[in-house]
Amino acid sequence: MTRTYFVTGTDTEVGKTAVSCALLRAAAAQGLTTAAVKPVAAGCDQHGHNEDALQLMAAMTSELDYAQVNPVALEPAIAPHIAAAQVKKNLQASRLAGLCRGVMSGAADFVLIEGAGGWRVPISPRETLADVAVQLQVGVLLVVGMRLGCINHALLTAEAIARDGLKLAGWVANQPGPRMTCHQENLETLQRMIPAPCLGELPHFSPWNAEDAGRLIDINGITGK
Repeated sequence: MTRTYFVTGTDTEVGKTAVSCALLRAAAAQGLTTAAVKPVAAGCDQHGHNEDALQLMAAMTSELDYAQVNPVALEPAIAPHIAAAQVKKNLQASRLAGLCRGVMSGAADFVLIEGAGGWRVPISPRETLADVAVQLQVGVLLVVGMRLGCINHALLTAEAIARDGLKLAGWVANQPGPRMTCHQENLETLQRMIPAPCLGELPHFSPWNAEDAGRLIDINGITGK
């Protein structure tokens, strides 16, 4: 049975892609086949490729074309709905969900769908990326960037996910930069107040190594292993 999760974050630049790659590596270490989708990416190189999508492709076991992993690649590194408007592209949650289902229906045991920014990032004047997750009816994994303000951001995001009728299946505490003041106290507060299991705590890796990071995450609860 394929297990699919939508990966969101408490904000932008909190390490969603890094954590997603670690999750993919952890699943592969359990003998699972893996795949990932970045339905919308803003910020692409001259070849129309986004670095986050390329990292996901390197971390997963499935061999998919770039266009399957990142079907909507927008060149400007700005908010997706603004980037789409600049190139006169119409983004629709139903269309993005359909593109995700194409990968979900493949042979992979474990599939991740990585959002952009946080839970309420707009894709059009009326829809957000959360609408994609709602249409897919999948569990959600939250990446909490361990920095000042993370408790408020994490709790509000957890509330929004529940309000949208989806299950927060787990969360990962990721340190995207220097260790924050009172790191342990903040982590313990999050563990106490987020209504979902903490799958692991990732330190700031330099250089980043997805395989090493994957060893620090317990995915048994989300893979059924």
